[in-house]
Amino acid sequence: MAGIYIHIPFCKQACHYCDFHFSTNLSRVDQMVLAIGRELELRKDYLESKVIETVYFGGGTPSLLSGKQLEFLLEKVRQNFPSDWKEVTLEANPDDLSDQNLAIWKGLGIDRLSLGIQSFQENVLRFYNRAHSSEEALKAISRGRNAGFEKFSIDLIYGFPHTDHSIWEKDLEEAIRQDPGHISAYSLTVEPKTALGKWTENGKFLPAKEDFVAEQFEWLQTQTEKAGYIQYEISNFGKPRQFALHNTNYWKGVPYLGLGPSAHSYDGKNRGHNPASNTHYLKNLESNVPPFEIESLSGTDQVNDRILTGLRTMWGLSPSELVLEFGVDILRIKEKELEKLESQGWLLWDGKILSLSKKGMLLADSIATELFI
Repeated sequence: MAGIYIHIPFCKQACHYCDFHFSTNLSRVDQMVLAIGRELELRKDYLESKVIETVYFGGGTPSLLSGKQLEFLLEKVRQNFPSDWKEVTLEANPDDLSDQNLAIWKGLGIDRLSLGIQSFQENVLRFYNRAHSSEEALKAISRGRNAGFEKFSIDLIYGFPHTDHSIWEKDLEEAIRQDPGHISAYSLTVEPKTALGKWTENGKFLPAKEDFVAEQFEWLQTQTEKAGYIQYEISNFGKPRQFALHNTNYWKGVPYLGLGPSAHSYDGKNRGHNPASNTHYLKNLESNVPPFEIESLSGTDQVNDRILTGLRTMWGLSPSELVLEFGVDILRIKEKELEKLESQGWLLWDGKILSLSKKGMLLADSIATELFI
């Protein structure tokens, strides 16, 4: 099995925190869709005839595409890959959820909406420079349900600097009340080449302190668990049988093909990516040359990759699998580090699987780095 990720690099406006690759110049959307369709054809052998189970439209804002453009891309997938779709996800902004759009998406076989809500508070949305309003955010799930959709995910951002935790508590309370079945939550991060980064550099914005953000993460863990959600990956919470299949496969090392500017791919052994440039991408596809750059992974790279991704999930890391696949005995090589992390309460060991404790999830990257071979 395998998945396909399609990056649509366009947005109506630039969110002040976002450093994903996108353009607010929509004049080349048609050209880009045709180029992605061409890349689908040129890279049809990348997954070695593995059956496509998931298709994920991300971005950017893929809900900007017309029904005909989405249909074109989905048909290209069908034509070039063996397909048995279990999940087709479209990232959508609340302001794009018109009755007409929802009906079109449903008719195309899109069965899961990932809604970029970020916050339900009007003042926070304006600060982030989001295109939608608080009212549109509040009505998004009900609009989707009325159109026949059953699978949703809500994206939220925590860590907005404030005198107390009231903003985050209200946002999370509302998200749980909406009962989407899946919540993805990320801390507000200051990236250098964003408006937020420039404001921070100039002293116009003061990010929240680490302890403040950590307290909100712990509140997220507590409240979602009370509501019946399972933290199956550090930033992803789903009710039983409502985990995102595409995301789950990614964390479990299932191969996927990424299409469009800045998209990443993984064939089971090596990773690769397309350049984060619309112009460069389009120019290459005009010459029928996919601008794909391979990132060859050594055996050590693959082991460390497995450590990093495995520890982020509820399924954890299997030391016996590392021995079978790579001949690496992490229990022996990293004995001292494992004992220290376990004694500190960051890491759990049940005799078969290494996994992070709830508080260990706050330090996931640094813990993984300490265990790298």
